[in-house]
Amino acid sequence: MAELTALESLIEMGFPRGRAEKALALTGNQGIEAAMDWLMEHEDDPDVDEPLETPLGHVLGREPTPSEQVGPEGSGTAAGESKPVLTEEERQEQTKRMLELVAQKQREREEREEREALEREKQRRRQGQELSAARQRLQEDEMRRAAEERRREKAEELAARQRVREKIERDKAERAKKYGGSVGSRPSPPVTEPGPVPSSPSQEPPTKREYDQCRIQVRLPDGTSLTQTFRAREQLAAVRLYVELHRGEEPGGGQDPVQLLSGFPRRAFSEADMERPLQELGLVPSAVLIVAKKCPS
Repeated sequence: MAELTALESLIEMGFPRGRAEKALALTGNQGIEAAMDWLMEHEDDPDVDEPLETPLGHVLGREPTPSEQVGPEGSGTAAGESKPVLTEEERQEQTKRMLELVAQKQREREEREEREALEREKQRRRQGQELSAARQRLQEDEMRRAAEERRREKAEELAARQRVREKIERDKAERAKKYGGSVGSRPSPPVTEPGPVPSSPSQEPPTKREYDQCRIQVRLPDGTSLTQTFRAREQLAAVRLYVELHRGEEPGGGQDPVQLLSGFPRRAFSEADMERPLQELGLVPSAVLIVAKKCPS
């Protein structure tokens, strides 16, 4: 049975002549299957319909070599020889085979794209799971650090209370030792012994100097609060700066200056107080401050 040429077969299958010629040329005239593979892979290219550039030898008028004169199927048929004429049945049969081959290539391409899409979806889900796990680890680390910070603060507070109790016990022991020897000679001094006892609370304030940190809770006008630990020797201006940096945006985008107030006893801190350390202002070891908008002077 006579066979159609590769170019005629591609045209019979519905490919434009320009694309068919370009596919055969770029695949080295290796046959219909190679040309169809190229057409299937490049059908969405923006330049698929652009004509193929003329080879350099043809531009310069060079005579084609005997190998270049070979037909698309490599049969070696001379240009002057006549091609066999196909009957209508033969043409339909060959077209049917080519269409089946095109359908097979199309199915293979769809299956490949489906596998690639499935792989991309698996990759996306895997990355999402890894990201979720990383966020969970970060939250757990933050919770663990917060718990450790609370335990440390509690231990420091217990240690400070223990030092105060030990100080009181030493004071009691010193007073007992001081007044214990005069009981036999002078009975009256024991009557006045309760007098020095109330003085022990007056000796407690110096123990506050042992605190090197201060925990400040700041209540904002919108009802929320901020909590931060500062050094006892830091100035009150450090607390105001922290509030201005973390209080958030106000309606309108502006940030009005703030004034710090103490809850009890009620006190409004002045600009001069901003230069004083927290320890000197009586805010150690912890205090609650209230934020109010500063009235323009």
